[in-house]
Amino acid sequence: MTDPNLRKHIDLRRRSIYLLPNLFTTAALFAGFYAIVQAMNSKFEYAAVAIFIAMVLDGLDGRVARLTHTQSEFGAEYDSLSDMVSFGVAPSILIYEWAFRDLGKWGWFAAFIYCAGAALRLARFNTNIDVVDKRYFQGLPSPAAAALVAGFVWVMLDNRFTGFELRWYAAALTVFAGLSMVSSLKYYSFKSINMRKSVPFIVIFMFALFFILVSVDPPLHLFLLFFGYCLSGYVMWLLSLRKPKIIPPADQP
Repeated sequence: MTDPNLRKHIDLRRRSIYLLPNLFTTAALFAGFYAIVQAMNSKFEYAAVAIFIAMVLDGLDGRVARLTHTQSEFGAEYDSLSDMVSFGVAPSILIYEWAFRDLGKWGWFAAFIYCAGAALRLARFNTNIDVVDKRYFQGLPSPAAAALVAGFVWVMLDNRFTGFELRWYAAALTVFAGLSMVSSLKYYSFKSINMRKSVPFIVIFMFALFFILVSVDPPLHLFLLFFGYCLSGYVMWLLSLRKPKIIPPADQP
């Protein structure tokens, strides 16, 4: 039988509120809020960069919680609400303000599909967290979808395109990201990578090359990176269709 004192201690840890990981979550929430404000003020590049900053902070809060053994139910719920603001609402408002204002109801429709997709994706993740394969996400993760939309805005602004010129392309990309989030496609989660494991020197060298490549043209390379990640789920699905199905042998009489 489980020790009552141990059970009480575990329940207390789950209900506790820890400062360090929640500081990162709050910073990510602020970055998402900042992106919304800047999008409403037509400072679209600032808004796009803020969404990427929120994505980095969101990736840190969970790792910090695990490294410091400060996971809690409060932190998980707070992180989910922060994600909805930063990766659901903020990208929807950004893309709407930049490209969809002249589309009328179609603009509302495209932006809402993305926002609803993010909400449904987060709800499904929270309810299936203990039953899915940890190596893969079910559906496109909301931070990656937000990076795809924000990266599109950023790279097009960097190349002097206006939202009006690309409004239909932006609508197609936004709907594509929203539907990808609620799909059942598998996306590699990178959670199986052991950061404490020793690696060959070439791995560190490749990481250095990656950061150099991104620094040369951040908008373009970040957009291509997340666009490729978004397509990876469809590629894995197509490859799974080519695998022969194993038919179990019939029972002997």
